[in-house]
Amino acid sequence: MHKYVIMGAQGCGKGTQAKLLKQQFDIVHISVGDIFRWHIQSHTKLGARIKRLIAAGNMVDDETVEQIIRERLALHDWNFGFILDGFPRTKIQAEFFLESYDIDAVIHIVVPDAIVFERVLARRLCSQCGLDYNLIHHRPAAVDTCDVCGGKLVIRSDDNEEGLRQRLKDYRTQTEPVLDLFARKELVIQTDGARCIDDVQKDIQSQLKPRSMK
Repeated sequence: MHKYVIMGAQGCGKGTQAKLLKQQFDIVHISVGDIFRWHIQSHTKLGARIKRLIAAGNMVDDETVEQIIRERLALHDWNFGFILDGFPRTKIQAEFFLESYDIDAVIHIVVPDAIVFERVLARRLCSQCGLDYNLIHHRPAAVDTCDVCGGKLVIRSDDNEEGLRQRLKDYRTQTEPVLDLFARKELVIQTDGARCIDDVQKDIQSQLKPRSMK
């Protein structure tokens, strides 16, 4: 069984690399961001609260995130393991997780802030099916139109310079200390996310291989 957490600043490529690892190891990709977006698009009470927080550039509170993670992992649809994307983001979340679950590795993708801004501001989301696009690496065939369902591509409400600066600030002050906690348990592997997607994936797999043999 493979159980991983993938971490890094916005735009580092967590989602892309997590999906590739999902295919490689036949594991479940659990994206906290996708769960948030589902609640928002489904107009749930939780979704309305999350939408207000994200629009203001704030992080979703620890209690809400913990509830979402517990409920998702309780489904036990991860027979061969899972990769958690977008969690944990605070020390409190990390401590709760380590008390309740064991993991094999924490994958830390490192990218400079300049690349974060370039990638995030180029992101687009299909307003109908939710498929992700990026005007740098994954352009639609027709401008502002989803290749799959024909829906209109939109910019995420929090993908703006002001919101991104706040999220990077939160990442530095709240999420990076989480990496120190995982590092003390010798769980962290680190990779340079500024490289091409395939090179990053090969590096991650090469570092995970010795751990899977333990």
